Amino acid sequence: MIYNIIIYFVQLVIRIAALFNEKVRTMWRGERETFALLRREVDPTAQYIWFHAASLGEFEQGRPLIEEIRQQHPEYKILLTFFSPSGYEVRKNYEGADIICYLPIDTIGNARRFLRTVRPVMAFFIKYEFWYNYLHILRHRGVPTYSVSSIFRDGQIFFRWYGRHYAGVLRCFTHFFVQNEKSRQLLATIGITAVDVVGDTRFDRVLQIKRAARQLPIVDAFVGKSAKTFVAGSSWAPDEEIFIPYFNQQRNWRLIIAPHVIAEEHLQQIEQRCQGKTVRYTKTTPEEAAKADVLIIDCFGLLSSIYGYAQITYVGGGFGVGIHNLLEAAVWNVPVIFGPNNARFQEAQDLKQNGGGKEIHTAEDFQQIMLQYEQNTQALQTDGATAGRYVETLTGATQKIMQKVFGNR
Repeated sequence: MIYNIIIYFVQLVIRIAALFNEKVRTMWRGERETFALLRREVDPTAQYIWFHAASLGEFEQGRPLIEEIRQQHPEYKILLTFFSPSGYEVRKNYEGADIICYLPIDTIGNARRFLRTVRPVMAFFIKYEFWYNYLHILRHRGVPTYSVSSIFRDGQIFFRWYGRHYAGVLRCFTHFFVQNEKSRQLLATIGITAVDVVGDTRFDRVLQIKRAARQLPIVDAFVGKSAKTFVAGSSWAPDEEIFIPYFNQQRNWRLIIAPHVIAEEHLQQIEQRCQGKTVRYTKTTPEEAAKADVLIIDCFGLLSSIYGYAQITYVGGGFGVGIHNLLEAAVWNVPVIFGPNNARFQEAQDLKQNGGGKEIHTAEDFQQIMLQYEQNTQALQTDGATAGRYVETLTGATQKIMQKVFGNR
């Protein structure tokens, strides 16, 4: 089959790339160690529910469901797999799962060996995960398999004439829990009707995160009594080229930057762009932070709490790979600004439509939005409230999935 030929070719490319790229090497090493880890860790008497997430973002979508199952059905153990190091390396010590590992690449041999070792009683694939061999073997074994927070678009291969054969992989799922009505309609065009429109579990997750947010003494000291704090989260260099010049001129704002890449070279680039006094979160004190103009968050795990200090937020990625998590910011009842690469993100389209989000293309666009908010605080409060209300009204996907899958069990 063509798919398996491609997979073996991909495997070869990964092996070669691992010689030159540290991230790929980490992934390749992790995949090779998976079977040894499973032999050590799998309890042959236990019933495992398998969750697979490609990376960190997909994990956050699956996390509310994992934790709800842990609470309501402690009789099951949780196996969590990742494809990307950006997910595994950050969450390899996550306490909500019993076993966490990389998922070996989707060859027939790997899929058979993996499923023979784990013998899951149920499987959940988050969003875009459609691994042909794993899914066909799960179906052959009669394992209930669910697609969670999935979203489909017209241009995807499943709905093109040349992709109809590959679309058979979708029939391996027991049920789809999709984000919107459009996805349900598209699946119906290829004969798949075991579909519920439940929304996105990330809405549940960001509300959980908000409720568990921490007070951060350094950020408290930096913000002080200022009513003007701007938080830029998951920013890349093209984002920073847009917003930093504005705050070099407007020193009455407190600027917090949490870059997506926390590498020394990138941190130095940010410091060089900023004209005011900058401090790094891990290398400062509350006393020093209080005297600074810019606070750079040079560690992971704080951004979701830091958004709570903002009056206006910016979420990066929209000038490159695609915007990062808008919901983490919007849940705090603040407007969110982002770049133009957002067409694949339903929440971006919704926030643009209702006014809680603002798309920009240039530094001039950014400056215009900021000046409008400075001159019209009522508009700032209204747009922020709209963003927060949007998140709160779309929660509940996790409970809908639990009811469908487990019923009164």
